[in-house]
Amino acid sequence: MIVKEKQVKDVITKSNLPVSDYSVNPYTGCEHACKYCYACFMKRFTNHPEDWGEFIDVKFWQPIKNPDKYNGKELFIGSVTDPYQPIEEKYKRTRALLEELQGSKAILSIATKSDLVLRDLDLIKTFPNARVSWSINTLDEQFRSDMDKGVSIERRLAAMKIFHDAGVRTTCFISPIFPQITDVKAIVERAKKDCNIIWLENLNLRGAFKSTVMAYIRSKYPRLLPVYTDIYAKGNNAYWQSLDNALQSFAIEQGLEYKTNDDTFTRPFTAPPVMVNYFYHSKIKKSAQKRFTN
Repeated sequence: MIVKEKQVKDVITKSNLPVSDYSVNPYTGCEHACKYCYACFMKRFTNHPEDWGEFIDVKFWQPIKNPDKYNGKELFIGSVTDPYQPIEEKYKRTRALLEELQGSKAILSIATKSDLVLRDLDLIKTFPNARVSWSINTLDEQFRSDMDKGVSIERRLAAMKIFHDAGVRTTCFISPIFPQITDVKAIVERAKKDCNIIWLENLNLRGAFKSTVMAYIRSKYPRLLPVYTDIYAKGNNAYWQSLDNALQSFAIEQGLEYKTNDDTFTRPFTAPPVMVNYFYHSKIKKSAQKRFTN
């Protein structure tokens, strides 16, 4: 792992994401080296010849002078890196950020695959409506270890429960959903008592990692190659449309809402979790939106 320390002007930047006002990434690069990582596009903004997952830039910034500037604004911490990847244990850049923001009314939304976030539970609890999400797209530890270098699924689920029991809003982010590999229903049944919301996002293959994932399917799941070819070479969305319909029915069976928008912050903490469809394909989004608003 190539580690470089880097001075930056700001660590908080305006976000183009529809789910937040600002993006915050204390690191560039990520040790988890997920085979499907969409954030690998960040490599072109660095001078690293190493592959994605083999380098980390540790960011240092001037202390935040006016944290109240972010009152009522949502800060998405970890949009293109994991803020609690292993190197955070040494450098504590995410913790430094939280300490600088403490006392403000910034709304924190933290995304991770780690349980190192437990270290900062007491600090995170001081922020109003803070939310922590864990990416969980399988209960199969072998498949998980094939896909990423994060901690085990059991450790992620255990961390989620501790945060939820402590009164912090939690999200089970079932992403990316691998067709006929990810058992969405099993994950929902396992996590639903310990989270406030369940985000659903399909596997979207593009860029450099498309060939990597397809080669993995060809090697480890050859029986599924026709399915993946149909979706990712021929552009057939029928699988996602079918899954969308199946999960809507499943949500009803489980007594859960199934929506296309996230209203977590306006719901009572004790309300049952909501399943939110964030499938990439615009046609599915439009179809679901029409169905749930009529």
